[in-house]
Amino acid sequence: MSAAVRVGYKQTEVGVIPADWEVFPISTLTTEFRGGAPLKPADFTDRGVKVLPKGGVGRTGVLHIAEKDLQYCCPEYADAHPRNQVNRDYTIVVLRDLVPSGPSIGLMVEIGTEESFVLAQGVYGFKVNSARADARYLIQLSNTSWYRNLANSIMVGSTQVHITNTAFKRAVLPVPAITEQRTISTALSDVDALLSKLDALIAKKRDLKQAAMQQLLTGQTRLPGFSGEWEVKRLGDIGDCLRGVTYKGDSDIWPHDTAQTKRLLRSNNVQNAVVVFEDMQFVNSERVSSHQLLRPNDILICMANGSKALVGKAGLFSLRDGYDYTFGAFMGCFRSNNATSNSSFVFYLFQTGRYRDYINNLLAGSSINNLSPGSIESLEFQVPTLAEQTAIATVLSDMDAELSALEARRDKTRSLKQGMMQELLTGRIRLV
Repeated sequence: MSAAVRVGYKQTEVGVIPADWEVFPISTLTTEFRGGAPLKPADFTDRGVKVLPKGGVGRTGVLHIAEKDLQYCCPEYADAHPRNQVNRDYTIVVLRDLVPSGPSIGLMVEIGTEESFVLAQGVYGFKVNSARADARYLIQLSNTSWYRNLANSIMVGSTQVHITNTAFKRAVLPVPAITEQRTISTALSDVDALLSKLDALIAKKRDLKQAAMQQLLTGQTRLPGFSGEWEVKRLGDIGDCLRGVTYKGDSDIWPHDTAQTKRLLRSNNVQNAVVVFEDMQFVNSERVSSHQLLRPNDILICMANGSKALVGKAGLFSLRDGYDYTFGAFMGCFRSNNATSNSSFVFYLFQTGRYRDYINNLLAGSSINNLSPGSIESLEFQVPTLAEQTAIATVLSDMDAELSALEARRDKTRSLKQGMMQELLTGRIRLV
């Protein structure tokens, strides 16, 4: 027996919605539906009318085309295909994608500029029937898990997935009165604006940190109270690089912690210079030597990977949770000599362009993307006294802490917005 629908709500084909909301097919909410132009390679030019690619449609709600994705066609081609052009009066939706999962299919965005675009194939545009729908409401709705499930249910194809025009137009959506739509979209757009400001501030702080690293880690800028020449030292002079644990396939791996295992970190546990602890493995303790147990402030390094770009990535291990951690055979660990070097300072050296250049040179001309402990220890950097290393690491660590706080605030705001969408776009909470 199904649960009773509470007073003021009704059961519909899209679920339980307020009694005064309606369910409409998309065809009644849109007008002037336009599809992508049949562009051939010869139709593209270096300059001219911008071509709107699928990559410009994301979950931000506003069209954003990265510089690398920009394409153009000549004005003559655009003039010959007026039905394939859109301007800011149109809402954009992707209905075809080469990605098997089709993560962007069905997503909608608005055009936030005065420019006109020629639509690439797979990208569609429509005007919203302003008597029945608010464009920003539809855009917000397209970012919900409910809508994602709807898109998946009408998606067809395998190697090139798509939603047919007919299926898209027949799909039905929950629609409140136009005034409530605008109230909902305004509330959610205000949160989007806050998220955009936080993203911009985070990007600015990252740029400032990169500039500070460039100045402080090369000695171009000195902190107050420090002077004197820096010394050129090999990493092997200030620490040791250790190779990770070798084990026998699945026979040495457990699905969880036991008294006979150590927690095993691999390449996927280093992401964006941070050690993460999701998707860990648990390895037979008998395979782990005592020096392979990680200590606070050890630097984890990816020593081998199918992708050259990932070889050399590093993260500072600092977790103290009572468990023993080790690292896999394709990983390395740089352990600083605390009497002569500050681990955090060395870790920041691993984030510099100079370090990346070293790694690229070591891998150049080789078909095997593999570093040895000796190759890490051979890298040379200018190094100040231990006291100055510590002072520099403190400045950069403070900047990292500020970035982490901003990122946590942004992530919390995103979570709050998801909760708001779940409540407002289903009518569980009413603003009018």
